[in-house]
Amino acid sequence: MATQDVAALRASEIRRIGRKKLFGFAIPAVIFAYAVYVFFAFDILGLAERARMDNAAVLVSDAVSYKTHVTRDNRSGEITVAIEGSRRATYAPDQIPAWAEVASHTAEIELRHGHRVTYAGPLITYHHPEFGDIVIDTANGVDLRLSAEAVPDFINASGNRVSIATEGGRLSVTRNRTETMRYFAGWEMFFFDLASPYSGMSAGEVFATITRGAQIDPAHSNFGLMLSNVWNNSIWRHGDVFWALGETILMAFLGTFGAAMIALPLAFFAATNFAPSKAVRFVIRRLFDFVRGLDALIFTIILSRAFGPGPMTGALAILLTDTGSFGKLFSEALENVDEKQIEGLASTGANAVQRNRFGVLPQVMPILLSQVLYFFESNTRSATIVGAIVGGGIGLLLTQAIQTTADWEKVTYYITLIVLMVVAMDAVSGRIRARLIKGDGSGK
Repeated sequence: MATQDVAALRASEIRRIGRKKLFGFAIPAVIFAYAVYVFFAFDILGLAERARMDNAAVLVSDAVSYKTHVTRDNRSGEITVAIEGSRRATYAPDQIPAWAEVASHTAEIELRHGHRVTYAGPLITYHHPEFGDIVIDTANGVDLRLSAEAVPDFINASGNRVSIATEGGRLSVTRNRTETMRYFAGWEMFFFDLASPYSGMSAGEVFATITRGAQIDPAHSNFGLMLSNVWNNSIWRHGDVFWALGETILMAFLGTFGAAMIALPLAFFAATNFAPSKAVRFVIRRLFDFVRGLDALIFTIILSRAFGPGPMTGALAILLTDTGSFGKLFSEALENVDEKQIEGLASTGANAVQRNRFGVLPQVMPILLSQVLYFFESNTRSATIVGAIVGGGIGLLLTQAIQTTADWEKVTYYITLIVLMVVAMDAVSGRIRARLIKGDGSGK
């Protein structure tokens, strides 16, 4: 090799190595620049400043506990005691807990850690063990009276409302209503509501009543009555919740498998080796691109305006989006089939339908079913969000619980059920996919 050629080759390699080094530095630089842009564009510092950790603590507490409200109508003087302030969970006069002494217009409420609240006519007194008595007069508006000049952090006062939040409980006073909230750990009345004869019983008492207790309802056995009371619990609505879970799974099932049945025949027209012409292939592929390009949420909004709310609308939205996705995946699988099997069937005189049935589908069916099962598992999660928009399934109940801003323990309950549902669908679909592809049921 001539000296000039060696020099040219050396210079070329030096330039190539320089470009690779530049490219290696350019990618981290672009990523860093984008991270800096995101930091300022999304106002990360402002987000940190706006974060309310006290609200987050209250949210976490509400998720794993419940509140019993002692509410007084300041106009009529009527006092009610209810769990989470719900009318369906209002204690009868003979059921009121011992920590709340309620008379016609007065009440003495024992809170945790030695805190106490007294309702006495227009005066409401919060007895704080360390700070002292906090008096609120509702005779003419909402007048806060403190022994100290400075208002402590646990009191939020304005001209129309006074709120006190301590480790003992919470008190909210307006001109029309006074409400004291005492927290308890757990989910109260999860199994039996106040209308159930099992309400207030311990687990041992319930077991004893079922096994050897006198029959409570002549129309049902004690065990059957217990199951009926749990299923028809008016507070937690277990029957409605599990029906909603079934609706969510049904939405995902109808949308996923309906899309697969539509996409499979259309995929033959989109595959290069099966399409009757390039024009047909182009049209079908663009159709798949269109329905795949719009998210299921967009189809959900459009279809809800056209057909109204309901689980079927959610299933149609999933079907439209998945038809495009399946069409692309199925057509690509068809383009990779082994032509020798098809040619062997053709040599025996098999027609086009028979060649596709016995020469094509057996090759691609395990892959297609695996893809369908994976989408079904994924759509089980998507159906929750879709249901929240179209008014169906567990998504609707979850949205309603979030909107009330009072039933965060129910939000936790629904989220737990959704996670368990997704885990179960993942386990089932994983085992089926393993059996289809690997020929075993281990799911590994």
